[in-house]
Amino acid sequence: MTEAPRPVCWLCSRPIGRRSEQHHPVPKSRGGRTTEEVHPICHRTLHSTFSNSELARIGADRGVIIANPAMARFLVWIADKHPDFHAPTARKKR
Repeated sequence: MTEAPRPVCWLCSRPIGRRSEQHHPVPKSRGGRTTEEVHPICHRTLHSTFSNSELARIGADRGVIIANPAMARFLVWIADKHPDFHAPTARKKR
C-alpha cells in the first residue's frame, strides 16, 4: 500500500505539516471565494508583506508574489525548514 502524496504549500511548495491554513488569494473582504492551503508562517508572511488591496490586485498570480524582494528572501530562508517550522513574523512597517 502506498501512502498518499502530502499536499504542498501554495506559496513555498514545501509539504504541509500537521497544521495548515486557508489563504484567500483575493481577500474575502474584496469578494474572494477560492482558497489555497498554506503553512501558518507563510500565511502570516503574506499578510505582513502585502495589504488586502495589494492582494486583491495580484489575485492568484503566485508569480507576482514570489517576485517581491521580501517574499523572495523569505522563500529562500524557509526552503530547508521542517514543514511544521514556525517563528515569529515581522510586522509590516507602515
